[in-house]
Amino acid sequence: MGTKSTTRGARRRTITATAGSLAIVGALALAGCSSSGESTNTGDAGLTFMNQSRGQEAALKQLAQQYTKKTGVKITIDTPGPVDYLPKLQAKAQSRSMPDIYSSFDASQMAPFYKAGWAMDLSSQLNAGWSKNFSPAVLKMSTFQEGNNLGVKPGVYSVHWETQTYGFLINPALTGISAEKPPATTAEFIDALTAKKAKFSIAASQTPNIIQALASNWLTDAEIEATLNGKASWKQDGWRNAFQFLAEVKKAGVLADDSIPGGQDDHPNVESSFFTKKMGAIFDAAPGIAVGHRTNPEFDDYFSTGVPKAPGSVHDPRSPGIPGKGAVINPRGKQSDKALAFVKWLTEPEQQAVFAKTARILPSNPELLAGADIPDQLAGFAAGVKNMQVMSTTFTPDVITAIRAESQRLVLGEATVDEVLTNIQAAQDRTS
Repeated sequence: MGTKSTTRGARRRTITATAGSLAIVGALALAGCSSSGESTNTGDAGLTFMNQSRGQEAALKQLAQQYTKKTGVKITIDTPGPVDYLPKLQAKAQSRSMPDIYSSFDASQMAPFYKAGWAMDLSSQLNAGWSKNFSPAVLKMSTFQEGNNLGVKPGVYSVHWETQTYGFLINPALTGISAEKPPATTAEFIDALTAKKAKFSIAASQTPNIIQALASNWLTDAEIEATLNGKASWKQDGWRNAFQFLAEVKKAGVLADDSIPGGQDDHPNVESSFFTKKMGAIFDAAPGIAVGHRTNPEFDDYFSTGVPKAPGSVHDPRSPGIPGKGAVINPRGKQSDKALAFVKWLTEPEQQAVFAKTARILPSNPELLAGADIPDQLAGFAAGVKNMQVMSTTFTPDVITAIRAESQRLVLGEATVDEVLTNIQAAQDRTS
């Protein structure tokens, strides 16, 4: 169903996605539609776009100014910052002052807004020809199907000018691993770090993504999707083997601080440790390249690569794929038609090219992606697009919370892999 669980996310420094916090999101969003009347923040003053990503802010402002010159429609870009974005959006929903357009990201975090009626269903517009600007994979991942596990009415509530994949960022100087010969297996990856006494880090918010990527060594996309929908067991060997990787990096002594950092800023802190050249390798998503450029513009001697094959795997590993940066249109805004026109313009190939170049992201237009001038550091992430996991479902909030907590317990020696899987299955059963 819609965008996958990314916790980027990441530039996606969102509030911790616990079941409790998501319940608050739902309550606030639903409170916003409990009385009659329209959203009142718009009018002749122009359109407001609440933007979650600082990485795309410069490109978005540049394009907004261009659009104003072209059409006369004033566009105000409001970027509260990734940590404050979701709380501010919640407050806007509660006060019925939602922006005309707002950023979409993690489906489980955005579902309450969609269910509360704060998002225009774009299906008919896409079916009328707009879909040509996006790859079929991005469209599928943006679509909420009938019976989806987040309870959102079938439809498409967001459009995206970014394709996002996951993998490792590696510093050759610290790890001895070269871009010309990246590790062929997870065992080689661990051995290389061990030989150089280099460290690897992953944020708690990213553990669902690495587990999903690692599990694809043994599970097909259909088998992964069946698990996420509660129709297959978390106790399959594929999931067991995926969690075993976390235990192995801890046992080898290459897991930074012998733990998985958590908290509101967990992933930004992990990225900062890498881009300030303190960490040998991290698990990250493609938007991390833009973060690195802002954090340390002089540092470019690193590379991206997909998650390697695992010993005994039966399939080639595949990155989870998600639609990345994009937009949702508030259908209750007084100028929703103008908002729709602006978003359509933003997703045209020419504007997608600006996002790709300025924000260093992978576009969602298939022809543009194939011909884009991809920075060397993005090459591994770009290669992952070819066989990324494409499914119309995602983790439920309870399962996200469970994976994050159980991954930490595993590396701290507080739980075995089997106990981890039992607790995640219990979380799945509560929401299936």
